[in-house]
Amino acid sequence: MNRGTFFCIDGHTCGNPVRLVTSGHPNLRGATMADKRQHFLSEFDWIRTALMFEPRGHDMMSGAFLYPPCSDDGDISILFIETSGCLPMCGHGTIGTVTFALEHGLLTPKEPGLVKIDTPAGRVDARYELHQGKVKSVQLINVPAFVAHTNVQVDIEELGMLTVDIAYGGNFYIIVEPQGKFKGIEHTDADTLIRLARDIRDAVNEQVDCIHPENPNVFGATHVLWTGNSKSPKAHAANAVFYGDKAIDRSPCGTGTSARMAQLFSKGQLELQKDFIHESYIGSQFIGRVEAVTEVAGKAAIRPSIQGWAVSTGTNCITVDDDDPYAFGFQVI
Repeated sequence: MNRGTFFCIDGHTCGNPVRLVTSGHPNLRGATMADKRQHFLSEFDWIRTALMFEPRGHDMMSGAFLYPPCSDDGDISILFIETSGCLPMCGHGTIGTVTFALEHGLLTPKEPGLVKIDTPAGRVDARYELHQGKVKSVQLINVPAFVAHTNVQVDIEELGMLTVDIAYGGNFYIIVEPQGKFKGIEHTDADTLIRLARDIRDAVNEQVDCIHPENPNVFGATHVLWTGNSKSPKAHAANAVFYGDKAIDRSPCGTGTSARMAQLFSKGQLELQKDFIHESYIGSQFIGRVEAVTEVAGKAAIRPSIQGWAVSTGTNCITVDDDDPYAFGFQVI
């Protein structure tokens, strides 16, 4: 029995893959995208694993579905899928999805230049620059970002005792700054970052609970944001975000940059409405800004923006058939 046929637009945002699935959408119940995400997780997660994992995807694969808006004034809704799960929010995925949808005629916003997006994490606005049919850049006004925990100590055999902060920018990020035996990402290869990030993530989640105060279905410190010095003198900081089981984000990571800005702003190391150029492990850059100060359930927070670009690289048609023993994907760790 054929489980499904999925037409896709493939591309990348600043180097990290984005697969926009344009057909085969499951009919999801719920008034909000947060509700629809829970329905997807309970009944349709096989679609995510089939399209993201090998042999149809790979360890870094990230994707999205477009849905009609859930709000009266919204233009679209986005459901995010990747190897690490069905995410509440994905910055690079939103930039790629908006770019591909506009360039392929899948989206006509009510107000030219602005896309109002309903995500499982909440409302995200995307301003874009369109020139001769090509989207040159997308700036997201992300959901509020905040610091969840500070000065959490974890003992990692290879690195010793580390002190980390956990911040939320659409997902919860464990932020590891240079200290002790960790000299910064510029001195550490990707394989080592991936291997040690698993231990750090496990150790942090054993010690503290990370639960969004307004949405208990958003929980767990899922990502590790390693920091260090940038390659470019124009960048203010650099990062390598670990997600899934063995992935390093090739982009500067939109929700990770939001979390990092929340942490830096809380420490007085980042100014309001000043550009924060954040570099990825491969050297690509996002431009972040703290647009406003706000709060989440009485907790101090910021409203961050992220600007980046994306490029579509092709289209494909993926079939998922029960006769294939690897229909629903696998990972080799």
